[in-house]
Amino acid sequence: MTDPTLQRLLLKRFALAAGTYTLLIALLWVAYCAGYYHTSFFGVWLTSVAVLFSQGVLSLVFFGGYNYRFKDPSLTEFQVLMGLAWQTFLLAHLDSARGTFLVLYVLVLLFGLFHLPSRVFTRCAVLALLGFTGVNLWDAFADRLADPGLAALQTCALFIVLGWLSMYARFVQGSRQRMRQRRVTLQAHQETLRGMMFQLEELASTDELTNLYNRRHFLRLATRELETMDGSYTGGLALIDLDHFKRVNDLLGHASGDRVLQVFAATASHCLRSDDILARYGGEEFVLLIPRCTRAQLVDCCERVREAFAQVVIPELPGLELSLSIGMTLIERGDDMDRALHSADQALYRAKHHGRNRCHGAWDHVDA
Repeated sequence: MTDPTLQRLLLKRFALAAGTYTLLIALLWVAYCAGYYHTSFFGVWLTSVAVLFSQGVLSLVFFGGYNYRFKDPSLTEFQVLMGLAWQTFLLAHLDSARGTFLVLYVLVLLFGLFHLPSRVFTRCAVLALLGFTGVNLWDAFADRLADPGLAALQTCALFIVLGWLSMYARFVQGSRQRMRQRRVTLQAHQETLRGMMFQLEELASTDELTNLYNRRHFLRLATRELETMDGSYTGGLALIDLDHFKRVNDLLGHASGDRVLQVFAATASHCLRSDDILARYGGEEFVLLIPRCTRAQLVDCCERVREAFAQVVIPELPGLELSLSIGMTLIERGDDMDRALHSADQALYRAKHHGRNRCHGAWDHVDA
């Protein structure tokens, strides 16, 4: 099935074809009333009914959904071929007015100019020319052709017009194909650009060494979390500092220090939930935001991270004892993030002052 936009487009095209047949019937009756259509009243009435019946059958096919089995859902080629057939039938009953109604061939073919492939359009044009030529030859054979020279001139004029239309249809289809290719190319470039923008955003928001969020992106996420927090719950904020990290850099080198940072990032990430936000705050300092947690849950999470890191053994750094200190605080909707970070930093300072390798909450100072 097609989408609603395409269905509306196809419906409009089908309505245009129906209007063309209605115009054909109207001209048929005008020609009969003016005396140029050589048949009886019953013949004109029967022809009109036949045209309407054929259009009704096509309408049932179109609206019934069976048209989706065809390559052209709007049945454009069938509409054009039927219009050409009725036009040829009309011209077969005209005499002196045949040249006037010849323009209807162009009208019917214009309906398929922008929708039919160039090969199909050329085939329809050839059928129109053969139909008109056959009508004239039949009249000439039956000795009913009043002016053979005028008929030949009309055939040549129709040949030129249809040939021009066929060439123009090929040009139109070629242009549409080139536009389609350019649109596909543009979409591919847009997808590539979108991927590059995503990579740039990742680079701009991620710490290259640890693959954690950087400080700037963390502050943006934390501010957004504060704005969307419900007043019925709190969140946890923690500052984490690796103990004696400067000693690792001085004694073992910066490469070893980078390895310790990477090990901490991997270890801490395994201890956290998917919606917890861990970021590198700067140097050996990290920041953790835990949405929707109580004081007990915050302490439990930080202790889990601290104990897991203390048990890590780095094969390339044997004998290295690892530990960290954590300062914790709770945040609520409406809190200032800078003030919350300062509170967590003060708690971290007290954790280090009391011997490191421990978690200390901002409330501990208050409770004391």
